[in-house]
Amino acid sequence: MSPGDLWDAVMAFADRNATALSYVAALSAVGFFGGLLALPWLVAGIPADYFVGPHRPVTRSPRTGRPLSPTVVWSGRIAKNLAGVTLVLAGVAMLVLPGQGVLTILAGVILTDMPGKRRFERAVVRRPVVLRTLNSLRRRRGAEPLRVD
Repeated sequence: MSPGDLWDAVMAFADRNATALSYVAALSAVGFFGGLLALPWLVAGIPADYFVGPHRPVTRSPRTGRPLSPTVVWSGRIAKNLAGVTLVLAGVAMLVLPGQGVLTILAGVILTDMPGKRRFERAVVRRPVVLRTLNSLRRRRGAEPLRVD
């Protein structure tokens, strides 16, 4: 197949699927700009001591301090992991489609519970450029800087 034949096949596919491709492009744009707008808010929401000491799973209500039922804890973990896997899959698709593929994959990895994730997060955040950028975003939102051990 020559490059000209391949180009013709791609254009024919685009013509046959113009509506679907328009929806994909619109969703990609919404995801891109939504991610840019949500990033500072999400970074500011990380507790300042999140990267210090051992991981502490959420088992108490942040509002009342009372213990959460095991059903609530497990439902939350399942929902969080499903959202993470969905983001990873969407990010992989965005590697070839328009969108922020790598950032979406990283967001999905952060949401999932997997062995070695905490060590990976700490290694990334300890990099001076990453920590400086995260703390800059937090400062703009009025949050105290992240601490790392």
